[in-house]
Amino acid sequence: MSELHKFLFEGLPVRGILVRLTEGWREVLKRRETVGAHPPELRALLGEMAAAAVLMQSNIKFNGALVLQVFGDGPVKLAVAEAQHDLSFRATAKLVGEVPEGAQLEAMLNVHGQGRCAITLDPKDKFPGQQPYQGVVPLHGDQREPLQKLSEVLEHYMLQSEQLDTKLVLAANDEMAAGLLIQRLPLEGVGNLGGSKHEDDIGLSDAFNRISMLAATLTSEELLTLDADTVLRRLFWEETVRRFEPLTPRFACSCSRERVGQMLKGLGVEEVNSVLAERGNVEIGCEFCGLQYHFDAVDMGALFAADLAQPGGTETVQ
Repeated sequence: MSELHKFLFEGLPVRGILVRLTEGWREVLKRRETVGAHPPELRALLGEMAAAAVLMQSNIKFNGALVLQVFGDGPVKLAVAEAQHDLSFRATAKLVGEVPEGAQLEAMLNVHGQGRCAITLDPKDKFPGQQPYQGVVPLHGDQREPLQKLSEVLEHYMLQSEQLDTKLVLAANDEMAAGLLIQRLPLEGVGNLGGSKHEDDIGLSDAFNRISMLAATLTSEELLTLDADTVLRRLFWEETVRRFEPLTPRFACSCSRERVGQMLKGLGVEEVNSVLAERGNVEIGCEFCGLQYHFDAVDMGALFAADLAQPGGTETVQ
């Protein structure tokens, strides 16, 4: 069963989260097979993205969707993972070329240095005129060196955008997507806000550095094969760790026949009728879950008739 464990280090401003996506991640891959399986390198990247999105969503407790995207100029045009406030998640990618065997992030998305990573927070209940928040960083570090791991990109993002020291370990195969997040909590006080360094501040920074170095020793194989209790015990056996009740992430897709119908209405009756005349029906598949939606002439007639029956109504495209 998929599981997410939050924990704190007693007496230190350091928190951690460990996630293991099992059934939900396998469901993502199974549904992808209906439209063509991705190469293993891309499946691993998507798994890491799904684990990272769930980790970040659980870390900020945001009431809405957290969308993690990487896009660029390589054979992978776009990869997306989305996590909702209830820790339901989904993931997909658009492939436009052949992924080299053993390819890492640069070879998949950053061939000519145009790769980007975007994190979008889309509130569930928006105020009038409210727009989603989005932060974007390049797929390279401060010295312009290409970053080869998604974990490095996200660590760089958290430091640049949120000013939070973060350590991430991510791994995925066809059975599991998993991740460990260690983050230093912001310190309170005038001295800290002013940027001055006190002895206590330095000591607490050393504590985060020590714990993040321990986390960095976790291998991909250990993350994907050991249970949560064993991982935390092996890494932090000298620390006092306070753990919270585990949570259960799951796969879920927000697509629906109603939303697809709204999208078709947005195309307009003439555009839809031209497709019907050519093909006899309209077929649209969800990129995330692979579900196919079919609309024939009767379905489309009923869809547009509903608007005609309501004078003065407006069409909404979602």
